[in-house]
Amino acid sequence: MLRGITAVAAALALSACTGLPMSGDVNVGLDLGEVPDDSDFLFIASGPAPGSGPQEIVEGFLEAAISPADNWNTARSFLTPKLQTTWQPGAGVSIDDAVVSRTFSSSIPDDEVESAETGVVQVQIDLVASVDGEGLYSESRGPSTRPFTLSRTDDGEWRISQAPDGIVIDEARFPRVFDSYALQYFDQSWTHLVPDTRWFPRRTSIATTVTRALVGGSPSPWLEDAARTAFPADVQLAQDAVLIDRQQVADVALTPAASRLDPTTLARMRTQLQQTLDLADVRVSQVRFTVDGRTLDAGVVNLPVDAADQGPVVLTDDAFGVIVGDEVSPIEGISDEILALPQRVRAVDLARDALHAAVQLADGGVYVVGDGRVDLLDPRPGLIEPSLDPYGYTWTVPADAPGALKAWSTNVTEHAITEAWPNASAISALRVSVDGARVAAVITLGGQHWVVVAAVVRDEAGVPVQLGEVKQLTLVDGDARELVWLGAERLGVLVDAPTPVLLTQLVGGPGVMEVPPTGTISLAGARTESGIRALDATGTLYAHAGSAWREVAAGVQVLATRSGE
Repeated sequence: MLRGITAVAAALALSACTGLPMSGDVNVGLDLGEVPDDSDFLFIASGPAPGSGPQEIVEGFLEAAISPADNWNTARSFLTPKLQTTWQPGAGVSIDDAVVSRTFSSSIPDDEVESAETGVVQVQIDLVASVDGEGLYSESRGPSTRPFTLSRTDDGEWRISQAPDGIVIDEARFPRVFDSYALQYFDQSWTHLVPDTRWFPRRTSIATTVTRALVGGSPSPWLEDAARTAFPADVQLAQDAVLIDRQQVADVALTPAASRLDPTTLARMRTQLQQTLDLADVRVSQVRFTVDGRTLDAGVVNLPVDAADQGPVVLTDDAFGVIVGDEVSPIEGISDEILALPQRVRAVDLARDALHAAVQLADGGVYVVGDGRVDLLDPRPGLIEPSLDPYGYTWTVPADAPGALKAWSTNVTEHAITEAWPNASAISALRVSVDGARVAAVITLGGQHWVVVAAVVRDEAGVPVQLGEVKQLTLVDGDARELVWLGAERLGVLVDAPTPVLLTQLVGGPGVMEVPPTGTISLAGARTESGIRALDATGTLYAHAGSAWREVAAGVQVLATRSGE
């Protein structure tokens, strides 16, 4: 029995319609390809005040260094002339808890500041995370110390003569100064694009920044076993700028080696870059590669296109299928078979083509249902909920044996996956991404619960055979038994902390906590962050409506997931 679907659907549709302004002055827009500045970001950095002491110079330098304007010229004014030319602000970012939590200690006693010529100021910070020189974000918590050596200049002012490369910024202001950009790489089969999140200052030329990072770079170390770039190592940018003309064509000048590339490679390169620019909100009609002013004939790759979102998939007391209006629409070859199962259904993961589903029953066994058949895949005790990948393989693993990971084909052939979570003592959730190149999990390491990801290594037939290096995303305070993908870059995690919370975690970035509906027991992912659904213990299904949760249906026994979500 379902209720409340139609009214809630209408409310959601209305809340999504923000409308276009129909009155007011006409304003000049941005240049083509230009990214708008965030109005919250405008920090006015000040240079050193005359007569400032060593600690004041260091404090001012740290504050000025969060502004990348004019190549950090204001921050450089706190440095000696020699250090101004060698300090590298782009070497990395240390993200600390808050400015007020920083402590300063000076080697110069207060009564000797006027007569001293040199000194050292130590700054201790409560480190939260870091970003390296390639823009890769890592959670890293704990105390950390930054030393600054100062000396007198010829005019008697204190300036910093030695300083660590990179900058320090507090957690609150980091997302206002830096933004995430999803560089696009291909999977092993050259079929799917795989995002790799990087962080760059907002006020740089983003078109040039992301193009330089993509053309001259490679996937993150943890991802490199499952992702590849079409850009050869000997092909680089010939100009240090990407120009976007009035027809929104991005002109990318490459070194002469590009003129020798075959059409397939050029098409893959163009596809990678166009998709990267589009996701960075740099709107271009096309990318044009040139060598010495001559345009290269580069096509594009036809990528798989998912069908439109068909709504949540649920099991009620008398139906299984997709919610359409106020009814549950059955799925041919699957619904009748699931309803006829002799045991209670615990979990269902539906393939993206809806031709089969992985089903876990009350006894813990995992079955494949499709084409009117029900076949047992994995009878091992203690299995967590299964996950289907885009190649049709069902992933299963016992909660107390993370290394015993297996993938099953629809013809009930098992494939052991090696190097699976080698240091984990337990696993509570696992989901394969929509591209099939990554797998996310919640594992226990040394008694701590970590949300992690790893690359999926496949053979030439697409069979998963091994996991790559484990990338720790974030430590969670409590058991986490529900894990879903929200698009290609984010995860949703239901954490049973003292008070249950829903964590939305960026793969390669920070997470955001919110309160889920009371009594939430399961989640279903979506292609966007806002599309997440939650089911409570009474059988009520909820969907996001802005910052709130609204009831979608009641009488739901199982909230199914879809492959890759």
